[in-house]
Amino acid sequence: MDESPYAWLAEPLRPVTGTVLDLACGSAPLRARLPDARWIGVDASAGELAAAARLGRGPVVRADATALPLRSASADAVCASMCLPVLTPLPQVLGEVRRVLRPGGTLAALVPAQSGLSASGALAWARVMYALRAMRQPWPNPRARDGLAELLRGAGFRVRSDQRRVFALRLDTPDAVALLVDGLYLPRLSKRRAQAAKQALAAWASSGRRLELPLRRVVAESFAVSGGREGDRPRA
Repeated sequence: MDESPYAWLAEPLRPVTGTVLDLACGSAPLRARLPDARWIGVDASAGELAAAARLGRGPVVRADATALPLRSASADAVCASMCLPVLTPLPQVLGEVRRVLRPGGTLAALVPAQSGLSASGALAWARVMYALRAMRQPWPNPRARDGLAELLRGAGFRVRSDQRRVFALRLDTPDAVALLVDGLYLPRLSKRRAQAAKQALAAWASSGRRLELPLRRVVAESFAVSGGREGDRPRA
């Protein structure tokens, strides 16, 4: 059984055989988990899209989340993995998601949860953040975490489910530590501090080390979008 967060996010999207837009797809780790869908990955980072291309994950398109290159009501589903707390301005991003989704189309979003850590898990995260000399991750949209369901309702979506799970992130090799540090949202973290943190945490990581990762998955559906924006952008 696949217990990864990506498998959990893909679960409500597996029945979709039409177009699935992967918002801020990065290197497209979800692509292989949705083999029957007409998948399209969108990201603003040329580097991330190049990594997706090297891994044979496509098609991908470079675009901003506030101006998605799909026609209105042309997507059967949108998946958003860990990006909604970061993308700005969020109301405009959610408006674009609604625009490209067909009425009744699915939005599946995965976001970091603020709660769910055990006492030992909280101590482990405190060690990670101390190594980074960071108090917290400065999310641009902090409400798009445990408050995501409420935000989506306010943006005109019908929420189908709002669930939280705590995953175990392997942190037992220097490569795993580097992947963790590089993946945290710390835009002001210097390369020097990041490297020092990787070295310190690599010495701490050992065989069997796990880091608790509380996540929230919200699944919602769109209503019909009013206004005269049909067909205003070309299909990717």
